Amino acid sequence: MSDHNAFAEVEAELAGRGYTRMVFELDRIESLLDLLGSPQRAYPSIHLTGTNGKTSTARMIDSLLRAFGLHTGRYTSPHLETVRERISLDGEPVSEERFVATYREVAPLARLVDERSSEPLTYFDMTTALAFATFADAPVDVAVVEVGLGGAEDSTNVLQAGVAVITPIGLDHTEWLGDTIEDIALHKAGIIHSGATVISAAQEEEAARPVLERCAEVGATIAREGSEFGVLRRAVAVGGQVLTLQGLGGVYEEVFVPLHGAHQAQNAAVALAAVEAFLGAGARRQLDVETVREGFAAASSPGRLERVRSAPTVLLDGAHNPHGMAATVAALQEEFAFSKLVAVVGVLGDKDAPALLELLEPVVDQVVVTTNSSPRAMPARELAALAAEVFGPERVEVAEEMPDAIEAAVALAEEDVPGELSGVGVLITGSVVTVADARRLLKR
Repeated sequence: MSDHNAFAEVEAELAGRGYTRMVFELDRIESLLDLLGSPQRAYPSIHLTGTNGKTSTARMIDSLLRAFGLHTGRYTSPHLETVRERISLDGEPVSEERFVATYREVAPLARLVDERSSEPLTYFDMTTALAFATFADAPVDVAVVEVGLGGAEDSTNVLQAGVAVITPIGLDHTEWLGDTIEDIALHKAGIIHSGATVISAAQEEEAARPVLERCAEVGATIAREGSEFGVLRRAVAVGGQVLTLQGLGGVYEEVFVPLHGAHQAQNAAVALAAVEAFLGAGARRQLDVETVREGFAAASSPGRLERVRSAPTVLLDGAHNPHGMAATVAALQEEFAFSKLVAVVGVLGDKDAPALLELLEPVVDQVVVTTNSSPRAMPARELAALAAEVFGPERVEVAEEMPDAIEAAVALAEEDVPGELSGVGVLITGSVVTVADARRLLKR
């Protein structure tokens, strides 16, 4: 069987576990990892949780570590095009061949665990075990691992990582994690283990409390954005921004980051502090500034205000909760001076769609609502009714399918624009799934 066919077969087997099925208990993944010889103990880890910014921050951490000559493994979710993106070695998704080989090692042991458990291992349990086994086999010098959901009961929380990163915490996934920011922060603080160094983005008071309490309880050290590190200055630049960052080990000037928005500057400050903590920089030792610049310059974050077309400009952004959308809107206003902007929006049924639409309304001329390919997608008609209340019916169009939605948005953007299309844009947003669907069509 060709690599590709073998990979397709493995993908189907994984999908058979139920892509969205959630079971929050660690005993199954722990049993599986024990049978695999505890691959997660073969390397040190940097573990990330938070509501927004995890993937971008993980990618920047990965890029910085590689600039310092380390072999990295990175585990993030969800993916945009292929499950292989979830498991990266030295910044690149693992090959189909390697993915299949690791799966063949893990699958028979997974079946043993399934037989002994009341619930079979989930899709996420499996990809987590595959990632940890892949990293041990490579071998990597360090693993950068993003939590799937929450923290305490997430499958990745078998790491007991030496460096724990907490990106900004807001309301999302309330059906799993609780209705208040405090409840959510309590879940996320579960990734902090004895003796760890915690790097935390600035948090609202009620999110900061459980994190600090957890640190005190387990004897972890915390460095916080705004006190130990942070963004001192930022200037918008072509293709991104130039930052002056206060790190744990001193000031890093003239750092170009090829990502848009104040939120990405914040993520960069968090990433730098995490790498400093990991590499042992601090009050008496600064990392080499040139290497830090090189690491940031090479960073990318697909689907995060990512430009995939020009004339008109087409941007993809995975914002799917109010906190994330507010950051996207702020970046649009500051860094993209569109004379006309049309949004394509597709959301999942469990998201706060009215809040997302209200945040978009002031910066968007018209909106095309659509349905993304997730089984949990909100139907376009339902979203259209919500959009009509926020935008007024005359500013809302409906296109059930993504290709039609993109086409409609581009046509609307180009309408009544004399000659020059440089100030015209289309923003595709509302869900990572929406972005993934569009990216497949646009990134040819």
